[in-house]
Amino acid sequence: MAIGGIIEKPVLKNGAIVPGHTMKVTLSCDHRLVDGVTGAEFLNTFKAFMEEPALLLGQGGI
Repeated sequence: MAIGGIIEKPVLKNGAIVPGHTMKVTLSCDHRLVDGVTGAEFLNTFKAFMEEPALLLGQGGI
């Protein structure tokens, strides 16, 4: 897993262009051992935790 730095750039939110923060995350998997769907699900869960850190405390749950 590779995690890039957070950068500020314009993002679309509720139909308006506003300042936002983005971060690139890349996951490499050996497809002989890990199905690509499992890797994608992991990245989606990671994204949810980064966007809502309270989820890490068990508040809200996925």
